[in-house]
Amino acid sequence: MFKKIFFINLISFFLIQYCYSNVDIKARTVILQDFLSGEILYEKEPDRSIYPASMTKIMTSIIAFDLIKSGDLSLDDKFLISENAWRLSTAGYSSMFIMVGDEVSVENLLKGIIVASGNDACVALAEGIAGTEEEFAIMMTMKAKELGMENTNFSNSSGINDPDNYSTVKDILIMSNYLIKNYPDYYKWFSEKEFTWDRTGGDPITQGNRNPLLYKNFGADGIKTGYLAVEKYSLASSIIRKGRRLIAVGSGFETKNSRSRESSKILIYGLTNFDLVEIAKSENPIDKVDVWLGKENQLDVYVDKNIYKTIKKGQKKLLKVSMNYSGPIEAPIKKNQIIGTLKVVYDQEIVGEYELLASKDIKKVNIFTRLIRSINYLIWGDV
Repeated sequence: MFKKIFFINLISFFLIQYCYSNVDIKARTVILQDFLSGEILYEKEPDRSIYPASMTKIMTSIIAFDLIKSGDLSLDDKFLISENAWRLSTAGYSSMFIMVGDEVSVENLLKGIIVASGNDACVALAEGIAGTEEEFAIMMTMKAKELGMENTNFSNSSGINDPDNYSTVKDILIMSNYLIKNYPDYYKWFSEKEFTWDRTGGDPITQGNRNPLLYKNFGADGIKTGYLAVEKYSLASSIIRKGRRLIAVGSGFETKNSRSRESSKILIYGLTNFDLVEIAKSENPIDKVDVWLGKENQLDVYVDKNIYKTIKKGQKKLLKVSMNYSGPIEAPIKKNQIIGTLKVVYDQEIVGEYELLASKDIKKVNIFTRLIRSINYLIWGDV
């Protein structure tokens, strides 16, 4: 009986591994990235043009976060709600349900955008920041170009249907990366499952987050759903497991259920088929090198960036890391001087080379000490 159960479990395991290693995501266009290494683990027509729908709201939020960071905007600032913004709360769109003449704080508008996906909140925020939504859309497109989103144009702040509001899943991925890297504290709002707004002249309104992955117990913490009749369903999603983050963006899912199912599938595929390996952390010493004729005999070396590599599951033995330099390094040595290179090889191919830098200054010893050391070297080979 035990053997039978064991073999059933073993067969199930290999079937699951086979399915996920030959994954086919049912969407028109998809991309999956390992966040820390930046490596793309899966893609399907990543440059295909899409209408980003409510994923547009990621950029709307970014513009506000940038202004808050620069001191030109505060979460406590309040914007007067125009009739133009209010109309989007009465026409069947996703709404925060603001009213004409309300004064709503930037923080509430942002949460109304991020959690409740309020189109009315988008227009109110855009008008409050730029005067008109059209001017705000120009700011959004300029930011997109700054981030390297080469195939994106924004014509509104909410993502409602407009042929001039277009992007790609690759560009949405770039935008999502920027959000998570630069605004980790504000990014936490994207994982909130509900938002309650104490509106003016009425009972509080509580709305749930539309991201279906937040309600699955597998580490999802964002980012944004979207829907347009012409585009079908879309989702920029992210999960974090034991410090490892994966980001997926997909568009053209046929149904809500398939959006949830296929997005979960691509994220689980990334987790089960690849390992993330930490090679080096920025500013942390990697190793020591010998110093010749210096007031210190050894020097810590480091790289100036975090280095991670994503490799296929179970193949860590194929990953090799080596330091390459001509040593011992002769003093004097200046802090941040290039000492050599750190080479990363995977399966006999070079996958990265990075400058090795000196961690501090090391002065040269005086002429008498240099003479003694030179004699020792000639006699004993001792540096």
